[in-house]
Amino acid sequence: MANLYVALLHHPVYDKNHEIVTTSVTNIDVHDIARSCRTYGVKGFFVVTPVDALRGLVRKIIRHWQEGAGSTYNETRKDALGLVAITAALEDAEMDVEIAEGRMPVLVATSARRLPGAVSFGQFRTELAAEEDGGPYLLLLGTGWGLTDEVVERCGRCLEPVQDSGDYNHLSVRAAAAIILDRLRGTS
Repeated sequence: MANLYVALLHHPVYDKNHEIVTTSVTNIDVHDIARSCRTYGVKGFFVVTPVDALRGLVRKIIRHWQEGAGSTYNETRKDALGLVAITAALEDAEMDVEIAEGRMPVLVATSARRLPGAVSFGQFRTELAAEEDGGPYLLLLGTGWGLTDEVVERCGRCLEPVQDSGDYNHLSVRAAAAIILDRLRGTS
Protein backbone atom coordinates (compact mmCIF):
# COMPACT_ATOMS: atom_id res chain seq x y z
CA MET A 1 0.00 0.00 0.00
CA ALA A 2 1.20 3.50 -0.82
CA ASN A 3 2.84 5.55 1.90
CA LEU A 4 0.33 7.98 3.37
CA TYR A 5 1.03 11.05 5.48
CA VAL A 6 -1.44 13.51 7.02
CA ALA A 7 -1.12 17.27 7.54
CA LEU A 8 -3.43 19.36 9.70
CA LEU A 9 -3.27 22.90 8.31
CA HIS A 10 -3.90 25.86 10.59
CA HIS A 11 -2.79 28.25 7.83
CA PRO A 12 -3.77 29.12 5.18
CA VAL A 13 -7.41 28.32 5.89
CA TYR A 14 -10.67 30.22 5.63
CA ASP A 15 -12.81 31.66 8.38
CA LYS A 16 -16.61 31.82 8.14
CA ASN A 17 -16.36 35.06 6.13
CA HIS A 18 -14.07 33.40 3.57
CA GLU A 19 -11.09 35.42 4.79
CA ILE A 20 -7.68 33.73 4.97
CA VAL A 21 -6.72 33.24 8.61
CA THR A 22 -4.55 31.24 10.98
CA THR A 23 -6.52 29.08 13.41
CA SER A 24 -5.57 27.95 16.88
CA VAL A 25 -4.11 24.55 17.64
CA THR A 26 -6.18 22.41 19.97
CA ASN A 27 -4.75 19.70 22.19
CA ILE A 28 -7.54 17.27 21.39
CA ASP A 29 -7.06 17.57 17.59
CA VAL A 30 -3.34 16.79 17.88
CA HIS A 31 -3.96 13.93 20.29
CA ASP A 32 -6.93 12.32 18.52
CA ILE A 33 -5.67 12.68 14.94
CA ALA A 34 -2.31 11.20 15.98
CA ARG A 35 -4.16 8.20 17.44
CA SER A 36 -6.18 7.76 14.23
CA CYS A 37 -3.01 8.04 12.14
CA ARG A 38 -1.30 5.36 14.21
CA THR A 39 -4.36 3.10 14.06
CA TYR A 40 -4.51 3.27 10.25
CA GLY A 41 -0.81 2.95 9.46
CA VAL A 42 -0.09 6.55 8.47
CA LYS A 43 3.67 7.19 8.25
CA GLY A 44 3.64 10.69 9.71
CA PHE A 45 1.30 13.41 10.97
CA PHE A 46 2.24 17.07 10.46
CA VAL A 47 0.74 19.90 12.46
CA VAL A 48 1.22 23.00 10.32
CA THR A 49 1.12 26.47 11.86
CA PRO A 50 3.22 29.60 11.26
CA VAL A 51 2.74 30.76 14.87
CA ASP A 52 5.76 30.12 17.10
CA ALA A 53 3.68 29.95 20.29
CA LEU A 54 1.34 27.36 18.76
CA ARG A 55 4.25 25.23 17.57
CA GLY A 56 5.51 25.48 21.17
CA LEU A 57 2.14 24.26 22.43
CA VAL A 58 2.35 21.22 20.14
CA ARG A 59 5.89 20.52 21.38
CA LYS A 60 4.57 20.68 24.95
CA ILE A 61 1.76 18.21 24.12
CA ILE A 62 4.21 15.83 22.49
CA ARG A 63 6.70 16.14 25.35
CA HIS A 64 3.98 15.26 27.87
CA TRP A 65 3.24 11.99 26.06
CA GLN A 66 6.81 11.21 25.02
CA GLU A 67 8.80 12.16 28.14
CA GLY A 68 6.44 13.43 30.82
CA ALA A 69 3.85 11.77 33.01
CA GLY A 70 1.89 10.66 29.96
CA SER A 71 4.78 8.52 28.71
CA THR A 72 4.34 6.05 31.56
CA TYR A 73 0.60 6.53 32.01
CA ASN A 74 -0.35 5.26 28.54
CA GLU A 75 2.33 3.87 26.24
CA THR A 76 -0.03 3.52 23.26
CA ARG A 77 -0.54 7.28 23.28
CA LYS A 78 3.22 7.72 23.48
CA ASP A 79 3.47 5.61 20.33
CA ALA A 80 0.79 7.65 18.51
CA LEU A 81 2.27 11.02 19.46
CA GLY A 82 5.61 9.80 18.10
CA LEU A 83 4.15 10.28 14.60
CA VAL A 84 3.67 14.03 15.08
CA ALA A 85 5.97 16.51 13.37
CA ILE A 86 5.58 20.27 13.59
CA THR A 87 6.12 22.59 10.63
CA ALA A 88 5.61 26.28 9.99
CA ALA A 89 4.27 25.80 6.45
CA LEU A 90 2.86 23.15 4.15
CA GLU A 91 5.99 23.37 2.01
CA ASP A 92 8.07 22.30 5.01
CA ALA A 93 5.91 19.19 5.45
CA GLU A 94 6.27 18.44 1.73
CA MET A 95 10.06 18.69 2.01
CA ASP A 96 10.09 16.41 5.06
CA VAL A 97 8.12 13.77 3.14
CA GLU A 98 10.44 14.17 0.14
CA ILE A 99 13.47 13.60 2.37
CA ALA A 100 11.88 10.50 3.90
CA GLU A 101 10.54 9.04 0.64
CA GLY A 102 12.95 10.26 -2.04
CA ARG A 103 10.23 12.08 -3.96
CA MET A 104 7.65 14.79 -3.44
CA PRO A 105 4.25 13.69 -2.16
CA VAL A 106 1.04 13.99 -4.11
CA LEU A 107 -1.11 16.47 -2.18
CA VAL A 108 -4.65 15.27 -1.47
CA ALA A 109 -7.31 17.84 -0.52
CA THR A 110 -10.20 17.11 1.82
CA SER A 111 -13.20 19.32 2.31
CA ALA A 112 -16.73 19.40 3.71
CA ARG A 113 -17.77 20.93 0.37
CA ARG A 114 -17.65 19.14 -2.97
CA LEU A 115 -14.41 20.06 -4.75
CA PRO A 116 -14.06 20.07 -8.55
CA GLY A 117 -12.72 16.74 -9.81
CA ALA A 118 -13.17 15.05 -6.44
CA VAL A 119 -12.70 11.29 -6.43
CA SER A 120 -14.58 8.85 -4.25
CA PHE A 121 -12.99 7.20 -1.25
CA GLY A 122 -13.26 3.88 -3.09
CA GLN A 123 -11.35 5.22 -6.11
CA PHE A 124 -8.60 6.69 -3.97
CA ARG A 125 -8.43 3.58 -1.78
CA THR A 126 -7.79 1.55 -4.96
CA GLU A 127 -5.05 4.00 -5.97
CA LEU A 128 -3.43 3.70 -2.54
CA ALA A 129 -3.51 -0.09 -2.81
CA ALA A 130 -1.81 -0.15 -6.22
CA GLU A 131 1.65 -1.56 -5.54
CA GLU A 132 3.23 -0.05 -8.64
CA ASP A 133 2.56 3.51 -7.45
CA GLY A 134 3.67 3.54 -3.84
CA GLY A 135 2.97 7.24 -3.31
CA PRO A 136 3.81 9.05 -1.19
CA TYR A 137 0.59 10.96 -0.57
CA LEU A 138 0.07 13.85 1.84
CA LEU A 139 -3.57 14.10 2.93
CA LEU A 140 -4.47 17.69 3.83
CA LEU A 141 -7.00 18.46 6.55
CA GLY A 142 -8.12 22.05 6.92
CA THR A 143 -9.11 23.68 10.18
CA GLY A 144 -11.48 26.63 10.48
CA TRP A 145 -13.73 26.69 7.42
CA GLY A 146 -11.39 24.66 5.27
CA LEU A 147 -8.43 24.76 2.93
CA THR A 148 -7.97 27.84 0.78
CA ASP A 149 -8.57 27.66 -2.96
CA GLU A 150 -4.84 28.18 -3.55
CA VAL A 151 -4.00 25.09 -1.48
CA VAL A 152 -6.67 23.02 -3.21
CA GLU A 153 -5.38 24.09 -6.64
CA ARG A 154 -1.94 22.65 -5.74
CA CYS A 155 -3.42 19.25 -4.98
CA GLY A 156 -3.06 16.31 -7.34
CA ARG A 157 -6.19 14.70 -5.87
CA CYS A 158 -9.32 15.93 -4.13
CA LEU A 159 -11.54 13.65 -2.07
CA GLU A 160 -15.30 13.72 -1.93
CA PRO A 161 -16.84 15.10 1.27
CA VAL A 162 -17.38 12.65 4.12
CA GLN A 163 -21.10 13.42 4.09
CA ASP A 164 -22.64 15.20 1.14
CA SER A 165 -26.39 15.02 1.75
CA GLY A 166 -28.64 16.79 4.16
CA ASP A 167 -28.48 20.36 5.32
CA TYR A 168 -25.78 19.99 7.97
CA ASN A 169 -22.17 19.03 7.33
CA HIS A 170 -19.84 20.43 9.94
CA LEU A 171 -17.85 17.60 11.53
CA SER A 172 -14.92 18.34 13.76
CA VAL A 173 -11.65 17.88 11.90
CA ARG A 174 -10.67 15.02 14.23
CA ALA A 175 -13.93 13.17 13.51
CA ALA A 176 -13.56 13.74 9.77
CA ALA A 177 -9.94 12.52 9.92
CA ALA A 178 -10.96 9.27 11.62
CA ILE A 179 -13.75 8.64 9.10
CA ILE A 180 -11.53 9.44 6.10
CA LEU A 181 -8.71 7.21 7.34
CA ASP A 182 -11.14 4.37 8.01
CA ARG A 183 -12.58 4.68 4.50
CA LEU A 184 -9.10 4.69 2.97
CA ARG A 185 -7.36 2.12 5.18
CA GLY A 186 -10.05 0.28 7.16
CA THR A 187 -10.79 -3.40 6.70
CA SER A 188 -14.46 -3.13 5.76
